[in-house]
Amino acid sequence: MIRRPYLSAAPVGATPTQRKNFLNVQIDAIGVGLVSAASPFLPVFLTRLGATNLQVGLLTAMPAFVGLFLAIVIGRFLQSRRNIVPWFSGASLLYFSSYALTGLVSLVVPRQYVVWAILLTWAAATLPQIMRAVAFSVVMNAVAGPRGRYALMSRRWSVLGFTSAITVTVVGQILHRLSFPINYQLVFIGLWVGGAISYYYTRQIELPDAEPQPRIAGLSLPQRFKGYVNLIRSERAFVSFIAKRLVYVSGLTLAAPLFPLYYVREVQATDAWIGIINTAQTAVMLVGYFLWARQGRVRGSRFVLLWTTFGLSLYPALVASTHRVEFMALFAGLAGIFQAGLDLVFFDELMKTVPDQYSATFVSLVQSLQYLSAVVAPLLGTLLADHIGIGGALVVSSMVRLFGFGLFAGKRQQIGSTGTAD
Repeated sequence: MIRRPYLSAAPVGATPTQRKNFLNVQIDAIGVGLVSAASPFLPVFLTRLGATNLQVGLLTAMPAFVGLFLAIVIGRFLQSRRNIVPWFSGASLLYFSSYALTGLVSLVVPRQYVVWAILLTWAAATLPQIMRAVAFSVVMNAVAGPRGRYALMSRRWSVLGFTSAITVTVVGQILHRLSFPINYQLVFIGLWVGGAISYYYTRQIELPDAEPQPRIAGLSLPQRFKGYVNLIRSERAFVSFIAKRLVYVSGLTLAAPLFPLYYVREVQATDAWIGIINTAQTAVMLVGYFLWARQGRVRGSRFVLLWTTFGLSLYPALVASTHRVEFMALFAGLAGIFQAGLDLVFFDELMKTVPDQYSATFVSLVQSLQYLSAVVAPLLGTLLADHIGIGGALVVSSMVRLFGFGLFAGKRQQIGSTGTAD
């Protein structure tokens, strides 16, 4: 019989509450894996509905534009909550429901307006998306503790990746066998069950109440802003890391709308092959989480940081070098290995630099900068695609990522120079 502590992957000596939290986080990952299987097919759906390059870019840019202005405000709001778990679970449910709403909207809205209706749906999803993104890092860090981040997140993302890989494969076959657009509509509506699973189990996470930081009364808006800036600047390791991270993430988001455009327009790949390509990337990530968690313990986080940022930099250029879907599936699998390590090390390195008592405030700034990248980079990517071709724009994405890798490699970080124990 498998013991519950093994299932939860909680550290040795963990309390019953900590074990329960670890287990709830991983069951939540099953729900997220189910609903997120719809994500790679959303831009494909828009493309098949006749969306332009700009409209596909707006799928990422429009919600991000709203989030750019709201992330810090939401972070300040969450910072004042004693327990943000209910806000995390509620925001997750609302955000994941947007997939079901996408399917419903495409059923009832006239065809000539459906693309814009879907884009507006995802613009409206920004508020719960931001709240979930900020609360996620805070909740996961509180569940894991400073020495359990690799253990918790590698297990969670492995479960999520396994679930997503199987679901994406099944979804790809469903889309291939049913007629358009009812195939996409049924998939988006049906996968909402994952959001319900996520909501139920994240509600069960138990964290001690935090003591909100006292606010000084009578300060003007400029004084509050100055105090906020001084607070951020006082954490030099945080500022250094997020500046380099912003450059690299911009290289990632620049390519986000380009991959589906390249698959559909340049390669003319079927939905089944698009599903296989995405499955290859998510399935191999299961191996990647185990590999990089071990490397982090043995060789240190800096080793993981440099190898993952370099390896993932080559992916867009490799895709642009071929029209063979078989090679694209192979490249996606290789990218999945490096993506797994990047997920782990970016989360761990970020939370090392964030003061515990101001975690929501600092994480919200990171989210705001990420939304800034998501506003500018995808639009730049589609603009480049119009002028130099989709393949050329993918090569530019690789160049931006390599520049970000150079920033990380150029000066040894004080953070991440030693391994992170499980």
